[in-house]
Amino acid sequence: MLAEIKGLNEECGVFAIWGHEKAAEMTYYGLHALQHRGQEGAGIVTSDGEKLNVHKGVGLINDVFSEGEFSRLKGNAAIGHVRYATQGGGGFENVQPLVFRSQTTSMALAHNGNLVNAHALKSQLEAQGSILQTTSDTEVIAHLIKRSGNVPLEDAITSALGMIKGAYAFTILTENQLFVGLDPRGLRPLSIGRLGEAYVFASETCAFDLIGATYEREVMPGELIIIDEQGFCSTQFTSPMQRTLCSMEYVYFSRPDSDLNNQNVHASRKIMGKQLAVEAPVEADVVTGVPDSSISAAIGFSEATGIPYELGLIKNRYVGRTFIQPSQELREQGVKMKLSAVRGIVEGKRVVMVDDSIVRGTTSRRIVGLLKEAGALEVHVRIASPPIENPCYYGIDTSTKGELIASNNTVEEIREIIGADSLAFLSTEGLEASIVADRDQQTYGICQACFTGNYPTEIYPDTIIPAYKD
Repeated sequence: MLAEIKGLNEECGVFAIWGHEKAAEMTYYGLHALQHRGQEGAGIVTSDGEKLNVHKGVGLINDVFSEGEFSRLKGNAAIGHVRYATQGGGGFENVQPLVFRSQTTSMALAHNGNLVNAHALKSQLEAQGSILQTTSDTEVIAHLIKRSGNVPLEDAITSALGMIKGAYAFTILTENQLFVGLDPRGLRPLSIGRLGEAYVFASETCAFDLIGATYEREVMPGELIIIDEQGFCSTQFTSPMQRTLCSMEYVYFSRPDSDLNNQNVHASRKIMGKQLAVEAPVEADVVTGVPDSSISAAIGFSEATGIPYELGLIKNRYVGRTFIQPSQELREQGVKMKLSAVRGIVEGKRVVMVDDSIVRGTTSRRIVGLLKEAGALEVHVRIASPPIENPCYYGIDTSTKGELIASNNTVEEIREIIGADSLAFLSTEGLEASIVADRDQQTYGICQACFTGNYPTEIYPDTIIPAYKD
């Protein structure tokens, strides 16, 4: 569905490359592939072996970069970042990569995730004299690294990682080294690729496809990778735990052409749709998906039931943000600007509307209304994930518990609120079976905390929930 009207967004995407003569250009293209993970800021930092070169700004990658920037971004190593502002809010000062310069070694850091103990660590750092320049939890990692004193950077990073809790996939670039790491449970995605002799890292494998890189493997939970002139070195900064990759990466966030844990996202979503059809069949004339992430599940539902799949909803790809202040009436109009029901397909039909999730319910109600206005006789809503009843603390703005419609209403009450003729969600067991199947749970496990309330890490009383933005 459309993130702008849905209220469900990813925090960011990271990209890194080492050993390529056009590192900045490759990073630019890689960030293009990851643009769906963040549209509020973008940045690239390169190393030419002597200094770090940086360019970043607020907006889309095309808004931030023009041809002239690349002549100044010299070097054969680079890291890049696209940002969606959750913890820390927006503004140029929070656009990553963050760069920290010192008399010894400068350092650039790009991070995807959310630290559940960031507030406590910030208080501790400030009490010890640190002055934080941003409101991003990413800066906390850099301060912890520098406070280790005059020790090898690998040891300082390992020490810092021992103090932070939560979800994080990060890249750190210095003048002569690249560090890449993933949290002990692998909550966020991060993959390794090769482009000729160069090493490439990205939040999603679709970035490899765009630049012609070959997928090698996933970065493993608790793994710290160091690349320099001596080559590639992998260590474990902590004992690996059971993997709990965010299930919403499969359900909604990742591009359908990406692979997560060696499983294609589109294929996983089709299986979810087929499982949903088994769990919640319905008599209908046509199946349609809410663009874009729900289309795969809708196709799976159609294949399992034999009900024809049609494009009953069309997304307008040329609608940006409006300067008009959002009143209730204008919000309704905004949905019509972004989505259109195809009257010739749905008029006089019993429609199954497959969507990936329901957060607050307002958008689902509007889309059901669009279909009925276009003449649909019945609208049966099928959701290819379980009800979201709990907030996410790991970098996804699923809102506070009080704002989540499923935490305060039964399925029947939600059906009445959104105006559907019937409503059903995929079970947690069905979701896990669709993603993990018969594979090793230790390697391929998923996090379903937003559905079950079973968080894979400790949650602190002052843990900040990534802020909702409508």
